[in-house]
Amino acid sequence: QLQLVESGGGLVQPGGSLRLSCAASGFTLDRYAIGWFRQAPGKEREGVSCIGDSDRRTVYKDSVKGRFTISRDNANNTVYLLMNSLKPEDTGVYYCAADRRPFCVLHGPVYDYWGQGTQVSVSS
Repeated sequence: QLQLVESGGGLVQPGGSLRLSCAASGFTLDRYAIGWFRQAPGKEREGVSCIGDSDRRTVYKDSVKGRFTISRDNANNTVYLLMNSLKPEDTGVYYCAADRRPFCVLHGPVYDYWGQGTQVSVSS
């Protein structure tokens, strides 16, 4: 069974950091482009960051550039999203997703597999 599991969410104060993990079972993540998406209450889901398969090219939403870093750990079949300098507007449920194509785009509908999400709350 193909499965993605996110972890690492939580409550953090503005300016704080979190590292989200996306672990896969049943398939090898390094053969997929991986994306991170988030959905805030009452808002549509939006793409945050993604990393390609073979070229490892990364893409970031403008509002997180310089603060978030996406990376792969192939030995552990995991993709991470390191989030620094968090802001209240970063609050939401964060999902990781896998796309069979080698390159990545921040467009949710093209992704084939999704995790259940992990809650990130940024508040003082």
